[in-house]
Amino acid sequence: MKVTPWEAEGEIDYKRLIKEFGTQVIDERLKERIKKACGELHFMLRREFFFSHRDLDKALQERERGESVFLYTGRGPSRGMHIGHLAPLIFTKWLQEKLGLKLFIEITDDEKFLVKRERNWREVQEAADENILDIVAIGFDPNKTFIFKDSEYIKNVYPLLLKTARKITHSTVKAVFGFTDSTNIGLSFFPAYQIIPTFFEKGRAIIPCAIDQDPYWRVQRDIAEGLGYKKAAAIHSKFIPPLQGPKGKMSSSRAESAIYLDDEPAAVRKKIMKYAFSGGRATIEEHRKLGGVPEIDVSFQWLKILFEPDDRKLAEVEEEYRSGRMLTGELKEILVEKINKFLEEHRRKRDERKKEMMMYKGALAREMWERVYE
Repeated sequence: MKVTPWEAEGEIDYKRLIKEFGTQVIDERLKERIKKACGELHFMLRREFFFSHRDLDKALQERERGESVFLYTGRGPSRGMHIGHLAPLIFTKWLQEKLGLKLFIEITDDEKFLVKRERNWREVQEAADENILDIVAIGFDPNKTFIFKDSEYIKNVYPLLLKTARKITHSTVKAVFGFTDSTNIGLSFFPAYQIIPTFFEKGRAIIPCAIDQDPYWRVQRDIAEGLGYKKAAAIHSKFIPPLQGPKGKMSSSRAESAIYLDDEPAAVRKKIMKYAFSGGRATIEEHRKLGGVPEIDVSFQWLKILFEPDDRKLAEVEEEYRSGRMLTGELKEILVEKINKFLEEHRRKRDERKKEMMMYKGALAREMWERVYE
């Protein structure tokens, strides 16, 4: 197993990651607290797709007391967003709606340029602009959401960025991120920028993200109080497995591992039917007798994580598949239909909200663009 902010390989042991990263399990007591604050539990929490946290209990308590709490998440732009990129953003939208919080979304075009050496600056910017449209299509509150590209906004935060960078040593980033003598100095500097949106307000940031991003928040929590800010809270998701099976995560560099937001219906069907790892048996007769194994079946896992929010319907599918009454091909057809319906709706919203992009230059955006840090 290898998990870094840029790679996730092998069979992911989430219990081991909790232990190694020093995070906490989202237990039943915390779920009840989230339910009280939000009025309900999102199905990604009920099904433990979001499974780990840092100080989420403290953030909820501070909100109950009327103290400042806000949301922060981000996106490293890629040539095409896939469904795996959407899960944390969909959950973040739910949190914003339920808690009524400000949200800052960082588009890390600088990091992507530093990591993906085969891509030039123009390509990174084109990808960033397209990704922003896909993010806007999710439907965040434009009056409480600020989406910014690092390269554009740096002039507004450079003094704060320098104060943050001065607190982080090279030995720290080498130890936390595994940087070596061959790592370019830009990438060594970047963690300071990913940390500073947690300082956009004096209250505590809640960061919904995949578990691989946690190293940044470990560094943030070491330096925040020394700069006069609060340690960030985080809520971590697992990875949506790639089509080929339960190991690792979907990758933008492997088209066959993922379903992209611009995949046409025929392409979606072809990928699912050809590549989606099956929990079925070798023959129909054996499958009817022994049943399928939903725990390793990618089609079922995708339904569980993202495409079937109704617990009753999901339980029915699981029972039919586990009993052998439903074949793998039939399960895949259910997923194909749901994905294509989801993508059709997403593209419709994307086209509609393309005209509303200026709304994201509303009150919060103006406040942020005009802000100068002392």
